[in-house]
Amino acid sequence: MTFKQFANKPFVKFITNKYVIILIVFIVWMLFFDENSYLTHREFNKEIDKLNSEKEYYNTEINHDKELIEKLKKKEELEKFAREEYKMKKDNEDIYIIEYDTLEKK
Repeated sequence: MTFKQFANKPFVKFITNKYVIILIVFIVWMLFFDENSYLTHREFNKEIDKLNSEKEYYNTEINHDKELIEKLKKKEELEKFAREEYKMKKDNEDIYIIEYDTLEKK
């Protein structure tokens, strides 16, 4: 097949049209090289998903802390919390801390 025969094919004529070439260059530019490219949008969407998962985590932590605050409004619960978390005691008490070894012995 000679070059003239190859150039007369309808597909080749369509691809070598100057408007099609400009359109292809424009599409490639917009997809990969532009500031608002597909790749940039994909990165932003990943970051949005990550931030939404962090938001969910912190909202559950806030709800947990609100429940704890409501629970600690009772004097007995506040004393229990202070003893367990901060090892506090009354003046006439002795506290013994028992720690368990969680490592397996060989």
